[in-house]
Amino acid sequence: MTDSTSRQQNSDGEKNRRSKTQVALHKNIFLRFLSYYMGQRHLFFMDMVCALVIAGTELAFPQILRQLAGGLFTEDKDAIVGSLALVAVGLIGMYALHFFCRVFVISWGHIMGARMESHMREDLFDAYERMSFSYYDRHKTGDLMSRLVSDLFDISETAHHGPEYLVIGVMEIAGSFVILSFINVPLTLVMVAIAVALVVFNFFANVHMRAIFCENRVRISNVNTQLEDSLAGIRVVKGFAAEDHERAKFRKSNDAYLDSKARMYFAMGRYHGAIDSMMGILNTTIVVFGGWMIAHEQMRAVDLATFALYVSLFTTPISNILNFTETFQKGLAGFQRFTEIVDTRPDVEDKPNAPDLAVFAGEISYEDVHFSYDGDDEVIRGLNLHIEPGKTVALVGPSGGGKSTTCSLLPRFYDVTSGSITIDGQDVRDVTQHSLRDAIGLVQQDVYLFDGTIAENIAYGCPEATREEIEAAARRANIAAFAESLPDGYDTEVGQRGTRLSGGQKQRISIARVFLKNPPLLILDEATSALDNESERAVQESLSELAKNRTTLIIAHRLSTIMGADEIITIEGGRAVERGTHEELLAKEGTYATYYRMQFGAGAEAGSVVRAR
Repeated sequence: MTDSTSRQQNSDGEKNRRSKTQVALHKNIFLRFLSYYMGQRHLFFMDMVCALVIAGTELAFPQILRQLAGGLFTEDKDAIVGSLALVAVGLIGMYALHFFCRVFVISWGHIMGARMESHMREDLFDAYERMSFSYYDRHKTGDLMSRLVSDLFDISETAHHGPEYLVIGVMEIAGSFVILSFINVPLTLVMVAIAVALVVFNFFANVHMRAIFCENRVRISNVNTQLEDSLAGIRVVKGFAAEDHERAKFRKSNDAYLDSKARMYFAMGRYHGAIDSMMGILNTTIVVFGGWMIAHEQMRAVDLATFALYVSLFTTPISNILNFTETFQKGLAGFQRFTEIVDTRPDVEDKPNAPDLAVFAGEISYEDVHFSYDGDDEVIRGLNLHIEPGKTVALVGPSGGGKSTTCSLLPRFYDVTSGSITIDGQDVRDVTQHSLRDAIGLVQQDVYLFDGTIAENIAYGCPEATREEIEAAARRANIAAFAESLPDGYDTEVGQRGTRLSGGQKQRISIARVFLKNPPLLILDEATSALDNESERAVQESLSELAKNRTTLIIAHRLSTIMGADEIITIEGGRAVERGTHEELLAKEGTYATYYRMQFGAGAEAGSVVRAR
């Protein structure tokens, strides 16, 4: 066997394996899609029964008309008139049943699809909530929102129309074909030949349109991403008078979307025009061949009229099913994207039967900790820290040195690459994430307030808190006087992301959250760096109160805020390069002393602000 033959066989084998894998994947996805019908099985059953009734009544009418035209309506006047009342009652009863079933299929059938969509949306949102920070580092918010809305809408349409079109279509196609064959076999074969050509054309047209639909989906996702980005940063946009720049960016993505939609509509226009032309050819063929057969006494005129009615019943469901294949493909593709997210395992997970964290004293230890965001470049390199219970430790150092990452590892926003982090001797990876994060209070530089009232934002994470507890937390955070001065008090709406409040007010609300939570461990991540001096003093008073009797980890660039810490550690290049009290580090004349002189000048003194005593 030659090398080229061997390579060809290996290539063919690989293609076969990939093909089998794809088939198995699509089968698995399809079965999972069907599983969502189980929760709606009663509605699904009624929907299918009504679909069968609709198909049955539509098949029955042309045959009834044929029998009347060839039988009753050929008799004398009295016989016809005497039977019309009975015919009317029968047809009205049949179409009343048809009306009821059509209303049920359109209304409750769509409700069934909407319920399935709702359940999937809840599953997808639950998956989003489970994801680790690293997942959101890799994905755009606009794209995730698009999957939650656009993709699931296509799935809903597939869930409703799929079974309906299939049941009605198969029954009408099979029933009309049988009846057409009884009426005239040669004409039926001509119709089938044109129908086959219709199917072949539809297949190749869908291949072309599928690519346009996929491109359309990507471009609307880009529009959503651009919109979300611009609205989220609207204050920056306004501050830099960059409205024209944002308009230009949005116009570019919007025009790209418009271009893809225009090409989609042109393709759809050509497609439907071709379908209508082929239907016209079919109708013309039936009239010409049927007329020839009538002229040669091979067919009755009433049979030709009936044949034409059944041709419509034969071709319409074929067209519906063929048109639906695109919706089905979009829905199945959307469901595949849905399952990809739902099946994604978070980078940070609880171990099976993990116990809750039990905080006895609040001792924190980092032992030879290494960490990398991308698996290559280490951000933390062999970090060792020990924080005694109730003490305050401050981390200082250059931007990008690893301070914030060090703090993010404690509540397991990310998992260490190697080494360990323990709280009272318990590895944070061995306990539940909920209990771990419940034991840690986090006050960050970028405060996020949810759309709602001041009271609701203070109680975020503690929904069972009473009004008295909320107000007590507000007093300890020095925000009570402000809240009580407002016309609606604690029921004042803060606006989305707290847009109606100042930076200091938002920060004190976030501190009140932590007071209400009352955790034994505390992380202050640049909590005052974005505030003016007056706001900083008010917030620092709250932070000093908050840090009492708690093990506290502080990140700060303003050294004035951490001089009273029990220990200050300089983090540089992912390592602790020096440690000690403020006075000890100044005496060492190292990196900390350099930072100090840069901020205050040689010989300057500054008072302690945060001290956990």
